Amino acid sequence: MPDILIRNIDEETLNALKKRASDNNHSLQSELHKMIRSYTHTDLSEFRDLVREVQDEYIAANKTLSDSTELIKSDRER
Repeated sequence: MPDILIRNIDEETLNALKKRASDNNHSLQSELHKMIRSYTHTDLSEFRDLVREVQDEYIAANKTLSDSTELIKSDRER
């Protein structure tokens, strides 16, 4: 299998990747493999179509999102 070498990764990014790998109980290499596979198998056009479909269904059903501002304010005041 071919190798990939990535140079000049800043410390913050590298540390975030290491933490993510650790949180998932993976090695850094294993986590990066997983991320690359996931990214390359994501079909954004399918995802966009799904979002549009759900949005159209929501609009067709005359549903509206409630304004949660007042709920958040009252929770903060407790």
